[in-house]
Amino acid sequence: MAKKVFTGTVVSDKMDKTVVVAVTRLFQHPAYKKTVKKVVRFKAHDEENRCKTGDKVTVVESRPLSKDKRWRVADILKETGK
Repeated sequence: MAKKVFTGTVVSDKMDKTVVVAVTRLFQHPAYKKTVKKVVRFKAHDEENRCKTGDKVTVVESRPLSKDKRWRVADILKETGK
């Protein structure tokens, strides 16, 4: 079975080896036909603490790593200077 892959922005890097990634998704409301923006936040494993707030990253589904972590940072697409 293929693992889910999402692209998002790091919104918090204050934890050790963990980052919070916000994944934004646009979709059309089924009844009102208005475009709706939905933001979901995932805790992702960052083994080397390389990610900083504002970075664009790719996260991949993984086995449960802790109570809340089920994702791993696969790649840093765009780094910020922070």
